[in-house]
Amino acid sequence: MSTPVCRLVEGRPDLEGILALQESNLERNLAADDAARDGFVFVRHDLATLEAMHAAHPSVVAVHDGRVVGYVIMMAPELRDLVPVLGPMFDVFDGLVHAGKPLTEQRYFVNGQVCVDRRFRGSGVFDEMLARYREAYEARFDLVVTEIARRNVRSLRAHERVGFRVIHSYVDPHNAECWDVVAWDWRENV
Repeated sequence: MSTPVCRLVEGRPDLEGILALQESNLERNLAADDAARDGFVFVRHDLATLEAMHAAHPSVVAVHDGRVVGYVIMMAPELRDLVPVLGPMFDVFDGLVHAGKPLTEQRYFVNGQVCVDRRFRGSGVFDEMLARYREAYEARFDLVVTEIARRNVRSLRAHERVGFRVIHSYVDPHNAECWDVVAWDWRENV
């Protein structure tokens, strides 16, 4: 099998590919043992939201034989209102301090969601997509922040492998989900 090409989103077909891959990996669409073993995503986006997000800052996709087989969604904090379900996450971020400075005073963006097609997991696609991500945005941002459900072990390990570190943990009072807030501080790797 040939290697997927990792690049910035180029248009609507890429966005539609993100949505198709997202749908097949939403936790609610997976068997519990599959989600525990392979990871999952929580948030379902729609095409209009992705179009608005990508007009501001294109995300990264991995494409194989014309099909999106991986993606990393880029979400700048100023677009937070586009995905209301993420409001509580941004509220947590607003109260965090990283490297001695409030996160709100730093040049950061949110790793909005990452997903790799089951056939390409463990092949280096995740790492390659994040390398493209950094290449595209490190001149404008200093760090990437996201939160990952602690029970999503595969995702936590993958993020840690490329340089993300836990900067905060909390329990959501509405659903008792344990979250780790992780940051990839690009200033540490220069």
